[in-house]
Amino acid sequence: MNNNILKLYNIAQKDSRLIIGLMSGTSLDGLDIVLCKVKGTGIQMQIEMLAFETIEYTDSFQEDIKAVFSKETVDMRLLCVMNASIGIEHARLVNAALTKWKIRAEDVDMIASHGQTVFHAPKTHNQTKDYPNSTLQIGDGDHIALNTGIITVSDFRQKHIAAGGEGAPLVIYGDYLLFANSNENRILLNIGGISNFTFLPAEGQVDDLISTDVGPGNTLMNQYAQQYYSKPYDDDGAIAASGKINNALLTALLDHPFFSYSFPKTTGPEDFNLIFLSNAQLKSNTMKINHEDIMATLCSFTVKSIAKAVTAITTQYADLKMYVSGGGYKNPTLLKMLSECLPNISIESTSALGIDPDAKEAILFSLLANETVAGAATTFPKIAGAPAVCFGKISFPD
Repeated sequence: MNNNILKLYNIAQKDSRLIIGLMSGTSLDGLDIVLCKVKGTGIQMQIEMLAFETIEYTDSFQEDIKAVFSKETVDMRLLCVMNASIGIEHARLVNAALTKWKIRAEDVDMIASHGQTVFHAPKTHNQTKDYPNSTLQIGDGDHIALNTGIITVSDFRQKHIAAGGEGAPLVIYGDYLLFANSNENRILLNIGGISNFTFLPAEGQVDDLISTDVGPGNTLMNQYAQQYYSKPYDDDGAIAASGKINNALLTALLDHPFFSYSFPKTTGPEDFNLIFLSNAQLKSNTMKINHEDIMATLCSFTVKSIAKAVTAITTQYADLKMYVSGGGYKNPTLLKMLSECLPNISIESTSALGIDPDAKEAILFSLLANETVAGAATTFPKIAGAPAVCFGKISFPD
């Protein structure tokens, strides 16, 4: 037997596993690195975060990613190069984190790497029946494994698509295993570049479980802040707070066809970007409104998208509680607007459930890797848009 296969077999038999989860989102600002101790699998699984940090990318590395990110046409040579370069850089950052944490690579069982999404194209985006759902994450797992010496599970989203899903959102699997509660109707809202949520009704009613993207999260606000303020994002929502919502522009933004699609559904910056914003301004004759008013309207656009979906899916349930993660939970202007739109829902961060809201997505991929190696597809509920499969490709370090 190949020694790597034997090692993987032994890892699967362990009582608990040390797994590093990696997440790089559409903000392109850095790599989230979490070290988890995972005991057991499935509903009996217990996960403990031992260490976490976000290591920022250099400006030049960010620019290289942006050159191949969310574009209809790219330099194929650069795309090819970045697949390797991102893997190598992520390995370097993992090694740096391990050094800081004083943990030996040989003591870590696996790395779970999401990779960097560079294009997301469900059928609704392709607008043609001839093309299947598709998505592309780069940052090759073999480069990570070889440069860290740690078995790496990567490229999780392809199996979701192969099994009939759209490649996103994947959060339902972790949300279900970590947060389902028989006494509370829970909404697990993640506001990253794109907003998505999982609805977990009490009493374990699996048929009512749903996880879906709902529209833009921070992506449009971040793009606008970068373009017109030379800032990576609207810190604390201060720019949005200084402006006024333009209802004509907001109506035009909400007219995007994505909002008419049935749940569950998925989207990305390919749909919600500055070109889309310019077209909405032309449609609503709002080309001359000031930057602060546009930022306020974009913030409201994110909130209205979330509130509309939450209301549609949870209308028959009372006593709802919402737990927020992702960069959006740090935006008090956005959270204030959200509370005003959903006055009957209690809103707080996932810290109340014992999960760092910054680390939640990286923890999720640690969980998925654990299930792939030591669990089974039957761990996951069979619900619409969420095929019950194990995720990821396995790369050995030699």
